Amino acid sequence: MLFSPLSLGELELPNRLVMAPLTRVRAGKEGVPGPLVVEHYRQRASLGLIVSEGTYPSPAGRSYQGQPGIVTPEQIAGWKNVTDAVHAEGGRMFAQIMHGGRVSHEDITGGYRVVAPSAVAVEGETRTYTGKQAYPVPHELSTEELPVVIQEIVTASRNAIEAGFDGVELHSANGYLLHEFLAPNTNVRTDSYGGSPENRARFVIETVNAVFEALGANRVGIRISPEHNVQGIEENDAVDVRATYEVLVNSIAPLNLAYLSILHDDPSGELVQDLRARFNGTFLVNTGFGLITTREEAAALVADGHADAVVVGRPAIANPDLARRWREGLPLNEPDQATFYGEGAKGYTDYPVYQTA
Repeated sequence: MLFSPLSLGELELPNRLVMAPLTRVRAGKEGVPGPLVVEHYRQRASLGLIVSEGTYPSPAGRSYQGQPGIVTPEQIAGWKNVTDAVHAEGGRMFAQIMHGGRVSHEDITGGYRVVAPSAVAVEGETRTYTGKQAYPVPHELSTEELPVVIQEIVTASRNAIEAGFDGVELHSANGYLLHEFLAPNTNVRTDSYGGSPENRARFVIETVNAVFEALGANRVGIRISPEHNVQGIEENDAVDVRATYEVLVNSIAPLNLAYLSILHDDPSGELVQDLRARFNGTFLVNTGFGLITTREEAAALVADGHADAVVVGRPAIANPDLARRWREGLPLNEPDQATFYGEGAKGYTDYPVYQTA
């Protein structure tokens, strides 16, 4: 079943393998995808769906050096070259819209202040254009500023459609802005956007609804990662986690979005499968950062009915022809972790396709 077609929004996927949104920081200081980025995504067009790396919707939302944006005309044009190349190869592609929130620094944002639900800094340091620096205490977004951030995400989503993407994935996972609103340790607000699970989910729900109104259900997906405690997120209270994500999923389910994508290390477990039932739509799973997803695991998740499609990261990095290799049981290239982040083609566009002897 892993290689059977799947309807996703208005798209018909030829297989149920989805390329994960993978930070690769090859877009330069201006955040413009160039020919190298075009070639990288073009090579992987045989996967059922490509989700782009996290793409910032505003300068303040940028988290990394070399991260692409979808704000300026040059960035939109760069992405149009990418989507044209993917579509020419018969592929399909969503843009992941990612506001980094507190996971940033003013030396990365170009002087724009770092923002978050609350003035709680990430512990540790980040790489900036002037070297490693401690994460700053972010500016706590006021109630009046929240609609401005939502509008930035809506505008970026519209820009993605202008750039030729088939839809957008809203990044509400892995410790970035939307996830920061959901987690109780990064959202310590005392207004209507903090405190209870209902209040902490409110900003994400409002953002999803705004993008839905702008693009329509078929062009909008969302990615979440309950209990994925990265970048300072602490979702350790199982009762609170369940309550928070039930509110979120129950609220967006009536929109009939293109898909819900969950990153979790127990995709067949009670929490994930309960959220799937509540969403009652196309459901993607990613087993997390701990272990590389294998062909056997991916096939079992679909065959056993735990997911409609499987999101894969490192196997897609190292194998541009992953769909063929897994379908035919061919050996795989090994990913070179030392080249995941950086510049240039090495470890990015130079992985070979399988050659029959």
